[in-house]
Amino acid sequence: MNRGLDWLGQARRDLAHAEHAARGGHFEWAAFAAHQAAEKAVKGLLLGLGGEGWGQSVLRLLEGLQERLDVPPALLDAARRLDRHHILARYPNGCPAGLPSEYCTERDAVEAIADARAIVEFCERAFPRP
Repeated sequence: MNRGLDWLGQARRDLAHAEHAARGGHFEWAAFAAHQAAEKAVKGLLLGLGGEGWGQSVLRLLEGLQERLDVPPALLDAARRLDRHHILARYPNGCPAGLPSEYCTERDAVEAIADARAIVEFCERAFPRP
């Protein structure tokens, strides 16, 4: 059984969670949830194409897709930006000092959500249909 659509469905929920967190002023969690949405979307597409994705780097996962699909350079740039939030947004030791919330701004969250949305939508469009 191919679970690619399940991963895409969870990616959509993670994106909604990112939006909710941003509205509540939890910008670090919004950025992290956006990263998770993009990661799960790409893994879902890889599954849908008969492959499998490992790791948490959205950039590396998208680069792995390039063997099968034309991934626009703008999405690779979005992935680079999102990958910065995987550790920094969650762990104090990812920051020079202080809390992740002190380093992640509303602008960061808004940008991460837009980047994740672009990747999720790309993966949904590229998902193979029977």
